[in-house]
Amino acid sequence: MKIHVLTLFPGMFDSFLSHSIVKRAVEKKRADIRIHDLRRFTHDRRKTCDDRPFGGGPGMVLKPEPIFEAAEKLFGSVRKSKKRPFIYLTPQGVPFNQKKAEELSKYKELVFLCGHYEGVDQRVLDKLVTDEISLGDYVLTGGELPAMVVIDSVVRLVKGVLGREESKLFESFTGNLLEYPQYTRPAVYRGLEVPPVLLSGNHKAIERWRKEEAVKRTGERRPDLLKENQTCIG
Repeated sequence: MKIHVLTLFPGMFDSFLSHSIVKRAVEKKRADIRIHDLRRFTHDRRKTCDDRPFGGGPGMVLKPEPIFEAAEKLFGSVRKSKKRPFIYLTPQGVPFNQKKAEELSKYKELVFLCGHYEGVDQRVLDKLVTDEISLGDYVLTGGELPAMVVIDSVVRLVKGVLGREESKLFESFTGNLLEYPQYTRPAVYRGLEVPPVLLSGNHKAIERWRKEEAVKRTGERRPDLLKENQTCIG
């Protein structure tokens, strides 16, 4: 998978690309993540990427020129840029979830646009952006952190990235359930014991316990997920 990130602050991604699953994906050549500084696509001496909004109001708006020119430089034309998801991170977008991560993981190429200030010129959204994604009902300084979250969530689903592929099958939100409780050694710590079924060696009983605990935890913390897919508890 090839991933392009258009940002005003490319240095924010240095640490992100140097650790954990994302680093492993890059080293295994399962992901090619390229960070593009939008200032490279400006033509004035000050490398201006923002300006005051027409009609007045507070703050600044990202200009269309650097973003359009970045798309043309990377993909040949605006039309060709829309052959892959061109994702804008914004509080006004569709809430991000595991289903969306799985959908995006099937593409060979993704583009992320990190907004700032009061947002981006609407013409960018009209002609370039294919998806607007939100992490939740709150506002961050810019789109860099949301882009990292989405990229991490997507890249770990790419085949060959995780050490054990079956790990993906038992994570939270798979099948609309939160993950069951996990335990490791020692079996007793400060008087706190691991549930005996996990030490029994009875795999069917363990599987049944895990499903029951997943349903219980989901009901307590996210009952909305159970309502979305009642078949999970059948």
